[in-house]
Amino acid sequence: MTPSRLRSFALPAAAITVALGLAGCGGARVDTAGTSATAGGGSTAGAGSSCVDTSGDTVKIGFLNSLSGTMAISEQTVRDSLDLAAAEINAAGGVLGKQLEVVAEDGASEPTVFAEKAEKLISSDCVAAVFGGWTSSSRKAMLPVFEGNDSLLFYPVQYEGLESSPNIYYTGATTNQQIVPGMDYLKEQGRTKVFLVGSDYVFPQTANKIIKAYAEANGIEIVGEEYAPLGHTDFSTIVTKLNASGADAVFNTLNGDSNVAFFKEYKNVGLTPESVPVVSVSIAEEEVGGIGVENVEGQLTAWNYYQTVDSPTNAAFVDAFQAEYGADRVTSDPMEAAYTSLYLWKGMVEKAESFATEDVNAAADGITFEAPEGTVTVNGENHHIAKTALIGEIGADGLIHTVWESDGAIEPDPFLEGYAWAEGLS
Repeated sequence: MTPSRLRSFALPAAAITVALGLAGCGGARVDTAGTSATAGGGSTAGAGSSCVDTSGDTVKIGFLNSLSGTMAISEQTVRDSLDLAAAEINAAGGVLGKQLEVVAEDGASEPTVFAEKAEKLISSDCVAAVFGGWTSSSRKAMLPVFEGNDSLLFYPVQYEGLESSPNIYYTGATTNQQIVPGMDYLKEQGRTKVFLVGSDYVFPQTANKIIKAYAEANGIEIVGEEYAPLGHTDFSTIVTKLNASGADAVFNTLNGDSNVAFFKEYKNVGLTPESVPVVSVSIAEEEVGGIGVENVEGQLTAWNYYQTVDSPTNAAFVDAFQAEYGADRVTSDPMEAAYTSLYLWKGMVEKAESFATEDVNAAADGITFEAPEGTVTVNGENHHIAKTALIGEIGADGLIHTVWESDGAIEPDPFLEGYAWAEGLS
């Protein structure tokens, strides 16, 4: 699918499904005579069939995260935060007076499994919305399923941008809220020779295309670009190339447990955060523990939330999470964005007074939530949210501490329309 096709919300769901070639899923069911359930058990016309049942005192929602495979190191904490949000919402009376009944599935770190499980949640379990996904490959595999069924996915992870769908809400950062600020920070620090390392799939490849366009316009030389398969554990060759490249910084888009092997090899060859700092966009507090703080202390990250955000709202969130899961557990950006996504959906549904996709979308614009990261607001046109950019440094305590932040929340610009150097990328 081209970004321009995705940008047009007016395209019929079935046409988008055909354009995508189903992205590896088993085929999305489309029934133009279908209906979408409303709060009172009635129905309104919908583009795809819906079996959502709201006639009783509960409504089903789906959680879809990798609890096995290479991405489990990152996605387990997202599932935990979703469970916490659901429990809090139910304790406070539910959504439109209905208790949330969670149907949970394991995406197993495989895009095709995510697509299959999404179809099951929508068609068999009859959920009102699904929350989850991590890699862009998993999201793109699920996208035609949600568009073909006219159902909603709330995706909680920063991603490469250049996408917008009427059936997805992106509650993590888009490009201008994370990748661009990360490059701005390196530029401010006088770093002019950057090495790119990433996992071999959609997000790193697209992110690096954007980074290269930024670099060309800002006097930065890209001195190397290397990719490794998800789950790859031998980084000796890549780090040797990095060490010989003359780089004075690294932009890291590796995902999952590959980061463990990369940083150990980086340290083994004598590279340091002072000589060649690494900016990572997929390492949060949860991953720091898995990698080993001794391997990443002093390294940089670009996110929109850290456990160390100083606010009463975040303090209450961290306390609640640790009370539920243990005082040694940490909070992180993707899990905070997932937690926030459930509350944003609740706000949309209650404003719409309906669980139907069409009604929820119509109500979405301007919905706000006082999130642990700060106030977030939904953009109803592109289904992203305004977010403050934070550059952080990993401390000896295993937490990430802010060293730079944007001047307030950045409005989402997934197609980088406000950046002259990005012309032609989408």
